[in-house]
Amino acid sequence: MASADPARGPGRGELLRQLGRAVVESQDATDAVDQAVAELRGLSRSDLRCLGILEFWGPMAAGELAERSALTPGAITGVLDRLEARGYARRVADATDRRRVVAKITPLVRKLNGETYRPLAEEGNAQIAATYSDDELRLLVGFLNQSRDLQLRHAARIRAMDHGR
Repeated sequence: MASADPARGPGRGELLRQLGRAVVESQDATDAVDQAVAELRGLSRSDLRCLGILEFWGPMAAGELAERSALTPGAITGVLDRLEARGYARRVADATDRRRVVAKITPLVRKLNGETYRPLAEEGNAQIAATYSDDELRLLVGFLNQSRDLQLRHAARIRAMDHGR
């Protein structure tokens, strides 16, 4: 591994250590925001995660929501019951197959997300993303997408491990 060149800054090993630390700290900060939103809304983190999935991906059957959230079908039933009770989601007939039931968010979720997450997104775009070129943003998007895929692969690997049960 190359050593640090004072004229060029830290070497690759140190840069990778700094990157790893920055990723962990970013994840922790995101977690803190999501925890604050969950507490504000009186939701569990699983409930909030499922709301986010429904908002991003649109209406879906409970089984698909269970798969995307890595929760059991039984847990999803409880999540949807709680979200419906708070007015955040509804179970409705699928528009293309009336026999199928899907969960979808209510307009209240978009309103509340506007209050909680929009200021964060606007500040991030104005004060952080605006300082990067389009090529740099493409690089960051690529890095984050690859990091997400890596995390999901390892989450699946860990869930498949025998935990002595």
